[in-house]
Amino acid sequence: MLLSIENTELVWVDQPQKLSEVARELSAQEILAVDTESNSLYAYKEQVCLLQFSTHEKDYLIDTLALADLSVLAPIFRSEKILKVFHAAEYDLICLFRDYGFAFNFLFDTMIAARTLGYQKIGLGALLERFFGIEMNKKYQRANWGKRPIKPDMRTYARLDSHYLIPLQGHLRTELVETGLWELALEDFQRLTHGIEDTTENHKADYWKLHGARDLSPENAAVLKSLYQFREAKAEAQNRPPFKVLSHQVLIELARTCPLEWNTLENLSGLNARAAKRYGKGLMQAIRDGLQSPPEYPPQCKRPNNALLDRIEALKLWRKVTGRKLGVPSDVILPRDVLTRIARANPTDLAALEFHMRDVPYRFHHFGQQIVNTLLKESRQG
Repeated sequence: MLLSIENTELVWVDQPQKLSEVARELSAQEILAVDTESNSLYAYKEQVCLLQFSTHEKDYLIDTLALADLSVLAPIFRSEKILKVFHAAEYDLICLFRDYGFAFNFLFDTMIAARTLGYQKIGLGALLERFFGIEMNKKYQRANWGKRPIKPDMRTYARLDSHYLIPLQGHLRTELVETGLWELALEDFQRLTHGIEDTTENHKADYWKLHGARDLSPENAAVLKSLYQFREAKAEAQNRPPFKVLSHQVLIELARTCPLEWNTLENLSGLNARAAKRYGKGLMQAIRDGLQSPPEYPPQCKRPNNALLDRIEALKLWRKVTGRKLGVPSDVILPRDVLTRIARANPTDLAALEFHMRDVPYRFHHFGQQIVNTLLKESRQG
């Protein structure tokens, strides 16, 4: 039976004792739906602000900002007996690992399931409408989940992200089994739990990632580095995302033109009067510091040799054609990291290929010989 949100109990958790009680309830379940809400658009360092669980009977909203210790939930995420259902799990897992060090087992990702089935629309809203006729209100998609108290309608929005995931996975699982794609999807669910890394930290060389950075001269790149560090310091002090202090493009333009006088700075495209007044002195000092610093050169990535590039392109073409035949995206056939790994190793027989596809046995069994044939053909042509 599909329970509406109106007919489902909501449990709000913001006290340690209540969290312990809820953890015991959740630990007794065979399946849980999970989602998170973060404040990436409103803080210097993003953090999980709300953690949602749903069972068949209840929705739980856990106020992570009010709770210093969530370790009582670790066994749930680590359990191989409690199925955790996410939609687009990767980012949730990264955030939960970053903030709490959680490890994960036994997951189902409804977005991966939909992609494996070849659905054109794989967003949660599209899937809920497809299966349940429910239209999601996207009003709070970019809300500040770090503000308290959380409004009642924001709580409703947060519940909706997990409330229907359990019945949704039931529909998708049935279709995966009926189409013979269950093992393929299961392979990707398992891959989700391995090698989770915190990819959200700032790094000293991140200024090279700004669009236009590599078009600057080494001298101007040194100015960009100085400006980037200035912006980072201001953003951290204000607890705001760096791009809300000064846009990426403003930094590039400042580094390119190096204005050292007020009238030039104030006329800079993209820099509004308020920002010029607030940060002007600091920006010009950062520019001076950059001009006096050693030139900066972009990190050098070793270019793959032509033979490797040809193997990559050959495998991409093969998986594209195969994906079309099966009606699924090409990376469902062979994920990018696995494709690159195989192309680098260049195995010439199935025995050699099996080692490099050890984490994707379904794909090895179904596509291994085709992959070897593709590599051998490319080798003969090369």
